[in-house]
Amino acid sequence: MTSGRPRTAAHTKSAAPTESKALRRTFEVGLILKGLDGILEVIGGILLLVISPRAIAHLVHDLTMHELSEDPHDFIARSLVHATGHLTGSATTFGAIYLLSHGAAKVVLVVLVIRRKLWAYPWLIVLLIAFIVYQIYRITAVRFSWGLTALTVFDAALVWLTWREYQVQRAKRTTLAAPTTRQ
Repeated sequence: MTSGRPRTAAHTKSAAPTESKALRRTFEVGLILKGLDGILEVIGGILLLVISPRAIAHLVHDLTMHELSEDPHDFIARSLVHATGHLTGSATTFGAIYLLSHGAAKVVLVVLVIRRKLWAYPWLIVLLIAFIVYQIYRITAVRFSWGLTALTVFDAALVWLTWREYQVQRAKRTTLAAPTTRQ
């Protein structure tokens, strides 16, 4: 039941989550990690554009040779050699475009959210949810991976933290924008 009175900044503020230094810090750390992930993706995309598939395969072979000589069944080393042994020009171009687009989107949105551009919060949430959907598909329909599962949980936590911080920032702006009334 409503009182018929218009909503005031006090009403809006009470509906928003209360500010928590620990959650704010966790949010900031998560954003920084996601931004670093985006930067690494951009770097990886650039490297895929400038290094030939053959050179990549040769580099991975050289980097894993010692490990495979000690343990020929090393899963990670064998997987890397196998994956790079089948690279083609079109595969590296696709990988480069994929990494560049995802990395750039992450970096731009993270920077905008760090600068507290309110409109960027929902876009970051949408981007992360799209990643989560794709990651769940990969985990369930393609191949289970603990690493991808951990990344999905991290992304889900960051979605919640972003939504929460968005609510806090919106409430702050509403409170600041509300006209003060004198009695």
